Amino acid sequence: MKEEKFQEAVLENGIRFIHRYRNGEIAHIALMMGTGSRDEEKEDEGMAHCIEHMMFKGTTQRRPYHILTCLDSVGGDLNAFTTKEETCIHASFLSQHYKRACDLISDLTFNATFPDAELAKEKEVILDEVNSYKDTPSEEIYDVFEDLLFKGHALGHNILGNADTVSSFTHDDIMRFRKKHYSAREMVVASTGNLSFDKAYRIVNQYFAAYNDSGVTQSRKAFVPQKSKSETLHRDSHLAHCIIGGLAPDYKSTDKIKMVMLNNILGGPGMNSRLSLNIREKYGFAYTIESQYNAYSDTGLFCVYMGVAPDSLDKAIVLVHKELDKLKNVKLGTLQFSRAKQQLSGQLALGREYAMHDLLTSVRSVVMNEPVIYMDEVLRKIDKITSSDIMQMANQVYDEANLNMLVFK
Repeated sequence: MKEEKFQEAVLENGIRFIHRYRNGEIAHIALMMGTGSRDEEKEDEGMAHCIEHMMFKGTTQRRPYHILTCLDSVGGDLNAFTTKEETCIHASFLSQHYKRACDLISDLTFNATFPDAELAKEKEVILDEVNSYKDTPSEEIYDVFEDLLFKGHALGHNILGNADTVSSFTHDDIMRFRKKHYSAREMVVASTGNLSFDKAYRIVNQYFAAYNDSGVTQSRKAFVPQKSKSETLHRDSHLAHCIIGGLAPDYKSTDKIKMVMLNNILGGPGMNSRLSLNIREKYGFAYTIESQYNAYSDTGLFCVYMGVAPDSLDKAIVLVHKELDKLKNVKLGTLQFSRAKQQLSGQLALGREYAMHDLLTSVRSVVMNEPVIYMDEVLRKIDKITSSDIMQMANQVYDEANLNMLVFK
């Protein structure tokens, strides 16, 4: 069955809109802004995440109670998140409530009041969130590793911020940051559901086109690669935690799909990944061992994480390097490579079955000023990858000069 394509339009104020017809009773909508933690100055660290929280704490039209019950009362779901480069509000609901969802999300985005009393309470909530990460070494180590890899650059600092910055935020600070960064030209509204593009556009235009702002297009400081580093920190933890990783292709790179496949082979979600089979299953050294690849607008990172018994740490590190070296030096056989392609294709197709996941993937492409990539095109790209491509990518990103290591002992 042919995949339905997104239709696109631009509102008069510069907000971009994409919509795809999808048969079924459920509709989804997301507003994504190209503003995240990397857009913060040192004194503003954690601001984008704080604003995301505070948008739910009252608007010129709604009290917090009315915000939280607007979609819940009709069985819908409302949520939001902040990343290094984006802030997003999204909702899922019965298609008949599409107008209600647009009304709510536009109100949160444009009319939030950020009352002082709510800000004081929410800062405490965020500080609890910061401290909860510090209590969980397996989560904290990712943030500390990014700070190590991107030392001195805004990409490195924690999305949540820190106790000093979050405690200092005022209403005026929030309004200053919003005015500077939340430009209509950096916003994309995306939706999917069983209503026509023309109908969806009329509703979105009604609720989002009136927003006018003085914000400017983001101008981000580029990250300049640094010499690789290793660091050991002490934590009160039963396990030793370790991350090995480095820079990888950025979001717009033509090598991105190759890196996705390489990561999938090494330590992706499949239980048959090389790290899982050759370290966890064969030796029993690590309860958790996995690899990740994150692509940002102008750079990317890959990392291998493992939580191991302290007396097994050194052996596990040696084995990880052994797996990296095998991918650099031994080309995958025909059968192995065919299975790797089939596995990645299947995983990506299954992910696209979840409509909200598919929508968020698509809207991020538009925020990044890239075209939406459809599943048939993804499959064609995977089919064109060769075993030599994978070896070449492994030699690029797993090069010793690119590898950093962080250990929590």
